[in-house]
Amino acid sequence: MMTFFVSMAADVLVAVLLVATIASSVKLSGRINRLKADEAALRSTIGDLVVASATAERAIAGLRATLDECDRTLTERLAGAERTSTDLAAHVQAGESVISRIAAIVGQARTTAAPAAAPAAPRPVALEPVPAIGNGERVGAALAAAQALSERALDRLRARAA
Repeated sequence: MMTFFVSMAADVLVAVLLVATIASSVKLSGRINRLKADEAALRSTIGDLVVASATAERAIAGLRATLDECDRTLTERLAGAERTSTDLAAHVQAGESVISRIAAIVGQARTTAAPAAAPAAPRPVALEPVPAIGNGERVGAALAAAQALSERALDRLRARAA
């Protein structure tokens, strides 16, 4: 009889251990299935990251090309501005030269006209309006007008002296 109880206890113990093994196997199987699902999601995420990385590289290449084009355009515009600045400086210098010539002529006319008689009222000079043109052309037109005025004043001075 004792062998029967020992045998029965051993069978019950084996049955309990078998049930515990089955339960832990089911749990382990569930964890493995979740890990496989996570692996598939991770693979999908990695694929998306590879695609996003390739897209970002293409966008960076496009931005570099745009930056190079902007740099070339800016360089060209700066060179044009430099040339325009040089031209304007030359026109301003020429204008200052004409103004100093006019001032010299007017000064000489005042010294010559003072002893002769009381000066007559200055005659207004009608200037034509300058059309809306670029600054360089305006300065050129002003320069031409100033030269014409200085030549007229010089002619009047010579006529008075004669």
